[in-house]
Amino acid sequence: MRISALQTGTVAVKEAQREGRGSGPARIVNVLRGKQWTEPLPIHVWVIEHPEGVIVVDTGETARVMEPGWFPRWNPYFRNAVRFSVRPDQEIGPQLEHIGVSPQRVRWVVITHMHTDHAGGLPAFPQAEILVTQAELDASSGVSGRINGYLPQHRPDWFAPRVVEWDSEPWGPFPASMPLTSAGDVRLVPTPGHTPGHMSVVVQEAEGPLIFFAGDTSYTQELMRRGAVDGVSADPAAAAETLRRIHDLCAAGDVVYLPTHDPESARRLASRSPVPRS
Repeated sequence: MRISALQTGTVAVKEAQREGRGSGPARIVNVLRGKQWTEPLPIHVWVIEHPEGVIVVDTGETARVMEPGWFPRWNPYFRNAVRFSVRPDQEIGPQLEHIGVSPQRVRWVVITHMHTDHAGGLPAFPQAEILVTQAELDASSGVSGRINGYLPQHRPDWFAPRVVEWDSEPWGPFPASMPLTSAGDVRLVPTPGHTPGHMSVVVQEAEGPLIFFAGDTSYTQELMRRGAVDGVSADPAAAAETLRRIHDLCAAGDVVYLPTHDPESARRLASRSPVPRS
């Protein structure tokens, strides 16, 4: 397998989003009213060139976010709490071509969750099998989805994903999982909290540590190690439990932990640097 880290532009958020402050409704209020911004953070996409087919984990963002009117003006989050920078050549299609993989070759696209910076590149993959959890589809659809910060109005007309069906047997510290490949070396695990149906992808190479593609379970490795929940999680208690499960997995063996927006994720992937156990 060859595993590549691609970057589809950047996003800056409030510091109170990267690490939540307060409790209850105060958490999102602190995000909206916060004055301190993060540096521009990478929007990573992960490409797994597997013998059974190319797997893309998340699709990154579309350059259309730079167009006036792409985001609903009535939503205070998009007005006040997020800043994107994405050029057309940074979208997932051109980025794949740059590493010699055409979008048409992609067999599976796994969407950790349906927020725009993870699903905005979906139009590049009309031939691929898209995998999403039922909980995430439910949360991201309709009027309630729009209120909660999703953009279902921008989904491709052909969007008809395969719903992930979890095994009833636990996998490590996780209560369920789903093998994606017949070899069982690429597996999906439920990691809810940031969104109701968030999931992560675990890869076991022939040699070396587990590779854990974490989506937005946390914004950095250090925040995961501290169990620090972000400021916009739909369910902070579930997010904290997910971080505990990831921490337990990392304590049990070598795991390379790769959140989408961690500036160090691509370096850790390249060096296969596992989470320190101390």
